[in-house]
Amino acid sequence: MRSLTPTLEWAGDHLRVLDQTLLPDRVVVRDLRTVDDVVDALRRLVIRGAPAIGVCGAYGVVMGLDQHVRAPAVAGAGPARVRAWLEPVAARLSGARPTAVNLGWAVGRTAAAAAAGGTATEARAFALAEAERIREADVRSCRLIGEHGRDEMASVRRVLTHCNAGRLATAGWGTALGVVYAKADAGQPVEVFATETRPLLQGARLTAWELGEAGIPVTLLTDGAVGAMMRSGRIEAVVVGCDRVATNGDTANKIGTYTCALAAQAHGVPFYVAGPISSFDPVLATGDGIEIEVRGEEEVRRVGGAVVAAPAEVWNPAFDVTPGALVTAFITDVGVLRPPYRESIGAALEEAERLGLR
Repeated sequence: MRSLTPTLEWAGDHLRVLDQTLLPDRVVVRDLRTVDDVVDALRRLVIRGAPAIGVCGAYGVVMGLDQHVRAPAVAGAGPARVRAWLEPVAARLSGARPTAVNLGWAVGRTAAAAAAGGTATEARAFALAEAERIREADVRSCRLIGEHGRDEMASVRRVLTHCNAGRLATAGWGTALGVVYAKADAGQPVEVFATETRPLLQGARLTAWELGEAGIPVTLLTDGAVGAMMRSGRIEAVVVGCDRVATNGDTANKIGTYTCALAAQAHGVPFYVAGPISSFDPVLATGDGIEIEVRGEEEVRRVGGAVVAAPAEVWNPAFDVTPGALVTAFITDVGVLRPPYRESIGAALEEAERLGLR
């Protein structure tokens, strides 16, 4: 693929992230130096996508420690003091986006690694090493998801996707779009139909932009056109990302995913969910237990600063839950998981624990 703008990168003492709120009009890289910066970037969707916010949260723990360790007088502080710093930092970071399981998972792993340090300086070094491992694991995970999806969808050329589950949502080349990139890399013909994804237009602004930058053919359609596009016979498969998956296969993803799954079922189109095993919640039995983030009214009332809605009550959930019964298969970094999901997801989670992927 072409040389592409990095989504996030560690710059030694701070995190540099591509500001996704400004795409496609402007390509701006932001420097995040404090926990406040990270929480603000997560909440405002400067950085978004379950794997990417997990990586960002992990580095946020490092920056939280840096805010203490920079003072020479406390660099040698002991474990008890370090744990006292870590607890509020981890809580703030984990609470910034409640639906995606990757954020709390990555923050918890990094904080646990830091807590093993004997001094504040050692804790910071341990935290950074863990954050780097999480980032590197996400890059590997994306490539594996892409390879498994390429093989699973080898005969598929025309793919529909919803929201953005590409390199802008991960530290690697993406989950759902990782499949697309893997197919393109292997010389398999592929073209993407991307929904605009109201209200924040992640498909129109982000998916269309990154696929265009990578040279992948993409056609944009409104969310309401999904059913008609399915009926036209032009869509051979749907592939989307995921923010949290229950052990029965119920899946939380960007609002509108459930609608795509229903349309796919009605037209006999395979519906795939692509994501790392870290997005699967081993203690969640069904999607009923997933906390759905509800965002502000202005995201619906306005587009690009312009008022587009008459005064009315607004309901703006950021995610919906697609029942596992509508999912053809999960494309993960440990392989393709098929129904019955309690068995296949359970086995995959056990294998992930054995391999240290969770």
